[in-house]
Amino acid sequence: MDPQHSIAAAESLSLTHLVLNASWVVQAILVLLLVASVASWYVIFQKALVFAHAQRALKRFEKRFWSGGEMAQIYQQVTGNPQLETGAGAIFCAGYEEFQRQRKQVRGADALDAARRAMRGAQIREVGQLEGNLPLLASISSVAPFVGLLGTVWGIMTTFMNIGAAQQATLATVAPPVAEALIATLAGLFAAIPATFFYNRFVHRLDELDSHYEVFMDEFTNILHRQTPEAKP
Repeated sequence: MDPQHSIAAAESLSLTHLVLNASWVVQAILVLLLVASVASWYVIFQKALVFAHAQRALKRFEKRFWSGGEMAQIYQQVTGNPQLETGAGAIFCAGYEEFQRQRKQVRGADALDAARRAMRGAQIREVGQLEGNLPLLASISSVAPFVGLLGTVWGIMTTFMNIGAAQQATLATVAPPVAEALIATLAGLFAAIPATFFYNRFVHRLDELDSHYEVFMDEFTNILHRQTPEAKP
């Protein structure tokens, strides 16, 4: 085989050459998948920082809360402190504020119920903040492979239409357009795999934090119950 012909064939199958010479439909799909990949990695790094901060905040608050002291003193130390008044700290402040406000007006059991509702609302807000942008990762992980497959199907369909029009086919003429089409599937997987992995990881961490918040709510409610004699049966 002619060395120059071999070099030209190798260049025609290079990734850069295939992408630059792809049809406009495949190129548009590749650009879309590139944008999706960049967006998913942005969300991945952003959520990694958010969950790391939430985990540290939970440990700091639990250390302060269970170290002892009057509830009023703990509240003064937590409220207004950005390192403590987040996650479980925000739930504590919401429950304590509502309990103190209601116990002056209603009987103990009603004050406990109001405090519990306030804590539940704070928990929903905290979990909602942690969930932010996770649906985007879920969408990319599920949609990107099909978008890539669409590019592959379009490229292969175009290839066979051109072969039919030319009424002849050789490996040298078929290989480049088929490889070009398969790049779209590769790009779809490249965008989807990290998004799927980190989405599952973040959901697991979210469930763990939510469980910690739920346990704290139960424990804090029991503490308030013990401090309210009229609420005891």
